[in-house]
Amino acid sequence: MGFLPELLHPRSAQASRLAAEAVRAAAGVEPVEIGLVLGTGLGALVEEVEDAVATAYAAIPHFPASGVTGHAGRLVVGRLAGRRVALFQGRAHYYEQGDAAAMRVPLETLALLGASTVLLTNSCGSLKPEIAPASLVALADHINWTGLNPLIGDPSDARFVNMVDAYDPGLRAQLARAARAAGFDLPEGVYAWYSGPSFETPAEIRAARIMGADLVGMSTVPEVILARRLGLRVAAVAMATNYGAGMDEREVISHAQTKAVALKGVAKMQALIRGFLAELAP
Repeated sequence: MGFLPELLHPRSAQASRLAAEAVRAAAGVEPVEIGLVLGTGLGALVEEVEDAVATAYAAIPHFPASGVTGHAGRLVVGRLAGRRVALFQGRAHYYEQGDAAAMRVPLETLALLGASTVLLTNSCGSLKPEIAPASLVALADHINWTGLNPLIGDPSDARFVNMVDAYDPGLRAQLARAARAAGFDLPEGVYAWYSGPSFETPAEIRAARIMGADLVGMSTVPEVILARRLGLRVAAVAMATNYGAGMDEREVISHAQTKAVALKGVAKMQALIRGFLAELAP
């Protein structure tokens, strides 16, 4: 069964339909199988997309602008590892406009294009010594520290989303198999969301570790909530680009560091995604 239009948020439904029409006009009407949201420094994957059609977010009605360096702000539709994909080359973050639902229209557009699955990627901080910079981790769960939620104000009962297994166990198993085939292990971890844009304090990092988080970052969690409201299957892979504040006294955390370290893990991320897509059930 395809996507049910009634799952669209009533305040964004028309905007998302207009966005989907614009994407189809540019890239064709063949349904998309899966969407991929690419985090900081991970945009190089688009170079592998066959028959790629790239559209700037600014040219898609009602799409949010991404003002973060390392995010190109384009939607690329084409074929990757034999799958019809839509790659979001960058995302909008809560800290840019103060809107936890900043990615609602892009994700609703993805559902309208036919996708049933979304793979989210991000760059983040590690809270465990064994998760070194440039390591990849599959997300198994998250902790929302912010008190924010993209479904606040949703007028329907669709806002009461069950978040058990929000990170789909079957997709996580596929990611693990793809990693093994590519020659590396893919541990699982819990991701704590802080709103940003300032980095966390050492005290906040200590608290996050006590509460059971393995990773910390400024994205992904609102997208997972929105995607689950839409009925999309969700998988997520994080790339650690630094240790949390106070864990390594030699380390000076910065966005420049995030971008530089992310480039070191790009090859592993690309191999993982290719293997994952090749195994994905139609």
